[in-house]
Amino acid sequence: MHGALEDITKAVGNTPIVRLNRVTQGLNAEIYVKCEYLNPGGSHKDRLAANILRRAEEQGLKPGGTIVEATSGNTGASLALLAAVRGYKCIFIMPDKMSQEKISNLRAFGAKVVVCPTAVDADDPRSYYKVSRRIADETPNSFYANQYHNPANPEAHYLSSAPEIWQQTNGEFDAFVAGMGTGGTISGCGKYFKEKNPDIQIVGVDPVGSLYYDFVKTGRITKPFSYKVEGIGEDFFPTTMNLKILDEIVRVDDKECFLMTRDLTRLEGLFVGGSGGAAVAGAIKYAKARKPDAPRQKILVFLCDAGGKYVSKIFNDDWMRENGFLEEQPGIGIVADILAGKDRGKIITVSPHAKVREAIEILKKMGISQLPVVENGKLRGVVAEVDLLRHLVLGQKTLDSDIGELAEGDYATVTPQTKIELLQSVLADAKIAIVAEGDDVVGIITKIDLIDFLARAASSPSTPPPSV
Repeated sequence: MHGALEDITKAVGNTPIVRLNRVTQGLNAEIYVKCEYLNPGGSHKDRLAANILRRAEEQGLKPGGTIVEATSGNTGASLALLAAVRGYKCIFIMPDKMSQEKISNLRAFGAKVVVCPTAVDADDPRSYYKVSRRIADETPNSFYANQYHNPANPEAHYLSSAPEIWQQTNGEFDAFVAGMGTGGTISGCGKYFKEKNPDIQIVGVDPVGSLYYDFVKTGRITKPFSYKVEGIGEDFFPTTMNLKILDEIVRVDDKECFLMTRDLTRLEGLFVGGSGGAAVAGAIKYAKARKPDAPRQKILVFLCDAGGKYVSKIFNDDWMRENGFLEEQPGIGIVADILAGKDRGKIITVSPHAKVREAIEILKKMGISQLPVVENGKLRGVVAEVDLLRHLVLGQKTLDSDIGELAEGDYATVTPQTKIELLQSVLADAKIAIVAEGDDVVGIITKIDLIDFLARAASSPSTPPPSV
């Protein structure tokens, strides 16, 4: 039949670009979105799956084989769709924070789904990265898609997404904004756009709890912690991520992501998932952070997946209330509330080139137990009394050693707006939480600070005791 496609896989791509209007009112920027959620598999991962399978088939993969992948859902859905057409079997390994709709969606295509715990380190044998590798090794005639380390991932967006965007826009945009997950989208598109116009700004969006933001800003690998938004952020560094391509990185929290996701649907008619809300929230933050007299920009945002897989979570008022994401459920408070109850004097920091003896004098004089290590305005780590004691007792360092050699990465960074419920989980894993606004350290919160705040809140007659 004239005009008919050979099969559903030929419908991948040619997704529209749409201007945002209501959520961007008053902004000194025009924000446009690339609606990748309109691909037949429901996300931009259709492009990734097509390119990964093309490369695998070039290397000898034959129909009847088994595709194995660690996936948060979208890559699996796209691989399952292509596998159904091309005659492959699928085994997908997912973290347990993913929505039931995502799991059911994969099983609808006949895929086998293995669910693994989220709250374990990436190198833990129970993690979905490690389990997927083991299953691939044990399954005959299998292919491990390996999106986190497969160069076919960023290549998919270099060959498909980016040229399509360039053709649709004639290159008439100033910044490209995308969520940071495996890195395929931002690395592949970023490379293409920089080749076409080096002045285009590549902006990554990362959730609170992920490793990327702190590493880009400070060069330190901090303690990752769990968060609710799906599909972006990582607790390790995929080789498919090229952080050098970034011009800027913006951090968002779960609440910002989910409220913007709901606004995009209810105000703009765009039924997208949480990573789409994250990307738009990040783009708006990026636009607001520019100088008021800066030229008006055109910003293009990549919307990854559709909202149908999140109706039991983001679009469910009960789930949103239970997790404190709706305004009528204020929760315990935010980090700024803890800081307000502390002595808000100037934050004492130390240069990495200061000597151990200098740090000891500062700790004694100021009556504090830890010091952020800051160089040229950037956080390089933190040193605590216990670190100094350990190194001196073991004879590993002397009083004349540079303090930067002792700086630890066992801290997490939060913002003044981070919910205290989230802070609790942060301090369960990290020694301290460093509060930052942009590159500036504005506070330090220890476990005892949190305990003191919760105790005062529980004893206040006007404040109901928090559930902890």
